[in-house]
Amino acid sequence: MFFVLSKTIAFLLLPSNLLIIAGLIGLALTATRYRRTGAGIAVTCLTLLLLLGVFPVGNLLFNALERRFPPWDPARGAPDGIIVLGGTINPVLSLERGVPVVGEAADRVIAIARLARQFPVARIIFSGGNGSLIPGGPAEADFVAPLLDDFGVPRGRVQLENRSRNTEENALFSKEIAQPKPGERWLLVTSAWHMPRAVGCFRRVGFAVEAYPVDWHTKKHVDFSLSPSLVMGLNSADTAAHEWLGLVAYWLTGRTSTFLPDP
Repeated sequence: MFFVLSKTIAFLLLPSNLLIIAGLIGLALTATRYRRTGAGIAVTCLTLLLLLGVFPVGNLLFNALERRFPPWDPARGAPDGIIVLGGTINPVLSLERGVPVVGEAADRVIAIARLARQFPVARIIFSGGNGSLIPGGPAEADFVAPLLDDFGVPRGRVQLENRSRNTEENALFSKEIAQPKPGERWLLVTSAWHMPRAVGCFRRVGFAVEAYPVDWHTKKHVDFSLSPSLVMGLNSADTAAHEWLGLVAYWLTGRTSTFLPDP
């Protein structure tokens, strides 16, 4: 139930979707006796959409998340294992095209090649199923093997977890495969903006991990530059807002250790 609600409610609460829906309701009201109220709602929503697309709202929301966990320090020594979270391979297009189709957050899967060479004896687990509301579709992990061939990484180096649909299940199923022993050190690889929620989920299931953030969307310091396009600005704001909503939902339902986990 949580999985279905998280997908549907999150869609409705994305800033651009919420404003468009409210704006359409406002337009509909202009055909009734509440014409002035409807017009006011429509104009307000359009104005907020423009502001959201032009001003760096998304950058500010992203930056607050990305500064939470610093880059991993290799001086800590070689880890015993590495968990790489999915969210980068499009399983539906990959199945349709017959080759792995890698989209946003490609840094996650690229990290496999880098870390496999840097730590040749560390175990590696890739965790990625299918997050679609329609069950039975292909999983991200099903398309990792050809990428390993391209990277020159033996397929046997990477264990594949293909059941997870969200971050909570990433943690649960990765722990089942890893069976971490006391004293072992495991890296967690995911996007820097996703790291707080991911670490919170792993801590909640009792799997201690060290953050290895990748795929940054912002500079080290807050950038107040205006967006070069409305589409880019709205997409940035929606993605960042989705992650903050995820943090709230996971915390309220007990799926993370704290609201905003830190190192």
